[in-house]
Amino acid sequence: MNFDDAGRIRTGTVWTATAHAVTAVIGSGVLAVPWSVAQMGWIFGPLSLFGFAVITYITARLLCDCYRTPDPVKGQRNHSYMDAVRATLGKKEVLICVFAQYSLLWGTMVGYTITAATSMLSVKRTNCYHTKGAEADCQPSSNSFLLIFGAIHIVLSQLPSLEKVTFLSVIAATMSFCYSFIALYLCVAKFVSNPVVRGTLTGVEIGINGGGLSLSSKLWQSSQALGNIAFSYTYAQLLIEIEDTLKSPPAENKSMKRATLYSIALTTTFYVSLGCMGYIAFGNEAPGNVLTAFHEPFWLVDLANIGVVIHLTAAFQVFAQPIFASYEKWLAIRWPESPLIHNTYTIQVPRFKALSYQFTLCRLLLRPLVVVVTVLTAMMFPFFNAVLGLLGSIAFFPLTVYLPVRMYMTQVKLNKGALKWCMLQGLSLLALFVSLISAVGSVADIADRLKNTKLFNANL
Repeated sequence: MNFDDAGRIRTGTVWTATAHAVTAVIGSGVLAVPWSVAQMGWIFGPLSLFGFAVITYITARLLCDCYRTPDPVKGQRNHSYMDAVRATLGKKEVLICVFAQYSLLWGTMVGYTITAATSMLSVKRTNCYHTKGAEADCQPSSNSFLLIFGAIHIVLSQLPSLEKVTFLSVIAATMSFCYSFIALYLCVAKFVSNPVVRGTLTGVEIGINGGGLSLSSKLWQSSQALGNIAFSYTYAQLLIEIEDTLKSPPAENKSMKRATLYSIALTTTFYVSLGCMGYIAFGNEAPGNVLTAFHEPFWLVDLANIGVVIHLTAAFQVFAQPIFASYEKWLAIRWPESPLIHNTYTIQVPRFKALSYQFTLCRLLLRPLVVVVTVLTAMMFPFFNAVLGLLGSIAFFPLTVYLPVRMYMTQVKLNKGALKWCMLQGLSLLALFVSLISAVGSVADIADRLKNTKLFNANL
């Protein structure tokens, strides 16, 4: 076995990193892209998709160089985003990082729980419509599907670490391609059946002839759409953790930059294709989750929804494992003698000597607790688009732009007032503006929906 300079065996490659990144980037957000484009129209919709892709790629490249500090190739390793911030910027920015990163990771788990349950519900609803007809009452309870998804993750939460769930990322990336292609095909088929280009230059209209939206609703939904798109591209919160799985040579930052290019290029292709095709097919009536608009051919719609469930089941763990690792590390430092945290127990699988399960009581008890809290939160706030928009607004400025830019400028000692310094500062201000208006729009939408929703009794 070849141990690296940190005394650890790393086996990650550009392709495993790309799989992790695609799993993190192409998630439930892809299903909301047609709705987001519909809020902004043919001008600002596609422009936003390309713009966020470029911003994410630029700042991700900066962040790749922060895995090692102070030298991006030979410096000391930072095993997490928080470690990189601490090594480069100090304790004050660590607090910003901790709040933003773990809020996003956990919030994404909530969003994935909602989306996976929605897809399970859609399978049952689609089969009901196919069997009983389009006029049938097909509205099963959503809470049971949320609980099923939670039960699955109580079991999967016992997987040891992010590096040990590469197989889940490969499965998730494959499923994301499958259901994205199916959603794209269904939108193309709908357009071909009635080949009229729908949509307007500015998106959903404002109060035309008593219809449309009010000006305030238009602003809130457009702001929320920006947050959805920002969320759809965000994966900075996992980039350092993914880079920490890479073997060297070649240098980790070089491999991670290639993985970033591949993953964002693939993501942008999917988002632009599905966003624009979905908008052509549905126009300003594009649904929040594009798959929910289709019921036939029922077997293909079912296949897409099952792909969503499989993908989000795997992706949930990709986002959950850094949370588990973080609090378990903190607990281990805080109570170095506690048997609850440090004593490892082994269960041997009968007749299979190579198979065994190792665990601590801390892992066995606290990880399922995190899953339970996540599912309960999803049951309280099951608002797909609003949750995505709020998550995007929380993460985009601090994690995707502000901290990578600050760390890069500090590490390379960029002169204040230089052209590159001014451009990066301008990028940070733009990101701050987008995050603020997106957060306001999403919170306003959640508050409005809560007025007409019973706690733990909302329909997905």
